[in-house]
Amino acid sequence: MSRPPDSLLKRLRQRFGRRTLYAMLGALLALLAVVELGMAHKLDALDNRVGDALLRWHAQGRLPPGDVVLIDIDQPSLNDPQMVELAGAWAWPRMIHAELIQALAAEQPRAIVLDLILSPPDSLRPVNDALLAQALAGFEHAYVPIILMPDSTRKAPLAQAPPAMGIRAGAGADPSAQYGIDGPTALPAEVWRTGYINFARDRDGLGRHAELGLDVGGWWIPHIIGRVADALGLPRPDAPRFRLHWYGREFTRIPYARAYLATQTEGAALPFDPRGKIIIIGATASGLLDFVPTPIEATTPGPFVLATALANLQQSDWLRAAPAWANAALALLLIAGTGWAFARRVSPTWVAWGFAAVAAAALGGAVLALRAQVYWMPVSALAVGALALLSFGLLSSRLEMAQREHVQAMFARFVDPRIVRNLSDAAQVAQAEVSASREVTVLFSDIRGFTSLSEHRRPEEIVAMLNRYFEMQVEVIFRHDGTLDKFIGDAIMAFWGAPIAQPRHAELAVHAALGMADALQRFAAEMEQGGLGAQFDIGIGVHTGPAVVGFLGTARRLDYTAIGDTVNLASRIEGCTKNVARVLVSEATRAQCAHAFEFIDRGAFEVKGREQAVRLFEPRRIAASSSAPLSREGVST
Repeated sequence: MSRPPDSLLKRLRQRFGRRTLYAMLGALLALLAVVELGMAHKLDALDNRVGDALLRWHAQGRLPPGDVVLIDIDQPSLNDPQMVELAGAWAWPRMIHAELIQALAAEQPRAIVLDLILSPPDSLRPVNDALLAQALAGFEHAYVPIILMPDSTRKAPLAQAPPAMGIRAGAGADPSAQYGIDGPTALPAEVWRTGYINFARDRDGLGRHAELGLDVGGWWIPHIIGRVADALGLPRPDAPRFRLHWYGREFTRIPYARAYLATQTEGAALPFDPRGKIIIIGATASGLLDFVPTPIEATTPGPFVLATALANLQQSDWLRAAPAWANAALALLLIAGTGWAFARRVSPTWVAWGFAAVAAAALGGAVLALRAQVYWMPVSALAVGALALLSFGLLSSRLEMAQREHVQAMFARFVDPRIVRNLSDAAQVAQAEVSASREVTVLFSDIRGFTSLSEHRRPEEIVAMLNRYFEMQVEVIFRHDGTLDKFIGDAIMAFWGAPIAQPRHAELAVHAALGMADALQRFAAEMEQGGLGAQFDIGIGVHTGPAVVGFLGTARRLDYTAIGDTVNLASRIEGCTKNVARVLVSEATRAQCAHAFEFIDRGAFEVKGREQAVRLFEPRRIAASSSAPLSREGVST
C-alpha cells in the first residue's frame, strides 16, 4: 500500500534533506551508544554470556601452577574410618588443624591460608583453640579468614582493630568509622592475621572477579587474597578488584585425610613437598556447602576461587581490562560507517557483509586479547552496531521507497508504466530526478493537413479523432521504451535515453518512428470504417545528440522535458519531411543504428539556425514486410 504523500518521513526529507536525516539518526544512535555503554550497561548480560563461554574455552588450554596446593576437606576425608576414629564427625576439633599446620610449617611453605571459619570459641574444649593459636603463632605466614557483614547491627570501630588484622588507615580516614566483622574469636588477637573471604559477585550473581580489599571510610580492610599478596610481595593490579583468569585443569589437590594421617604415622612423609608453596586448606565436600557460581561452573568450590586468584597474582597473569572507551569507540565506528554507507547508497548486501567482517574481526581481536591477558568483550558494542545496521537499513528502505514512489508518480505521465516500475535501483531513481546533460534521441511528429481537416468537422469530432490518434501513437512510443515529452497542438515530442539510460536509444527511436508511420495507416483504416474518413498525413523527424533532460517548471506544474540544440534540430528535421518521406533521421542517428536499418540518403537540407546543410536519411526495415514504412507519396518502401 502506498505511503500517503503527506507522510512524516516525506515531510522530514523535504525539510532536512536525505543526508541530514541519516546524520540525525546517527546522532541519536551515538547518544544511545554512549548512554548504554558508558552508564546503563543493560547489554552487559550479552557480554557476560559470550565472555563466559570464551573463558571456558580458553581455560581448557591453561594449566594451574604447581606451587599453589589445595589440602582438600573432601567427602572421602570426612568418611575416612581413621579420620572418624581420630577426629570424629565434622566439625573436627581445631587441634586437628593445629597438628596439620605445625607439620606443614616445619617444611617451610611460602604461606598457609586457612579457608575455615574459626568462630565461635570451642567452649567445651578450649585447649583445642589454644593449640591452634600456638600453631598459627609459630608460622608468620599463616592466615585465617574473617567475614564482612555490612548489614550487621553490631559494628566494631575500625580504629580499634588489632594490628595483626592488617586494617590500616588511609589519608583522611574517618576515626569513627565502623563496620560489621565476624572475626576469629576462637583465637587471641595477636594471631589475627586475617583477610575477609566474602565472595565477590557481579550484578548477575556470578563470580568473575576477586578483590584485594575494601575501602571503608578511608580504612583499608584487606581481602585474604590481598593480605597474602602483600605479605609475599606478589604482583598486584592497580585496581582493588581484578578479573580472574581461569584454569581448565584442577590445582594439585591433596585429600585432608591423607595429609593429616601422614602426620600421625611415625616415619611417614607428607604426600607432597610443601616447601615454597602456597597452601590453601579448605572444603570441597558437598555437605559443607562451600560452593559459588562462576563462569567455569555453577558450583565451583570456594577454595578453587582463592587458589585461582593467588595463582593469577603469583604469575602476574590476571586478566587486564581493555580500555573503558573500546566498546564505545567500536559502537560509534559501526554507527558512523553504517550510516555513511547507507547515505552513499552502498548496496545493503555489501553493508551487511562489511558489518559481518568488522564483527568477526572484533571477536577475533577479543580472542587474541585474551591470549595477551586482556579481557575485551565487544558483543554489546556489536549489538549497538547491529541496531544501527537495522535502523539505517529501515530508514534507507523507507526513504528509497518514498523517493521511488515520488519519482514513479512524476514519470507516470511521461513514460511507459513498465519503465516506471523498473525505476527500482536507488542510483537510477536519484539520477532520474536530477537535471543533467545526456545523450538522447529526440523524435518530433506532426500532422499534415490538420488545419484544413478541422475546418470541415465539428469540434467534438476533431477532439475525439485527435485523442484516438494520440492514443495509438503514444502506445507505439511506450512500446519502444520512449519518454513522452509533450503534445504541442497536433504535434508529439518524445525522446529516448532518459530517465533510464538506454545504450540503443537511437535504434529504439527509429523503430518507434516506423511504428508510428504504421499506426497512421491503422488509424486511417479505423476512421474509414467509422465513416470519418480522415485525409491527413504525418511527418516524423529524429535526431541524436546531447540535451539537458530534467524537470522544468514551478512547484505547481513540472514537466519532464529535454531542451537544447538537439531538440531544435529534431523539430527542424520534421519540417523537412514534407514531400520527401514520412520519417527522416539525421546523420548522427543513422551512425548509431546503421546496422539495424537500411537508410536512403535524401540529401542535404538547409535548416533554420544552421549555417551548414544537414544531411538526412529515410530509414527502412531491413526485412521487407507488409508493415514496411510508406514514403510520403504513399508508395511502399
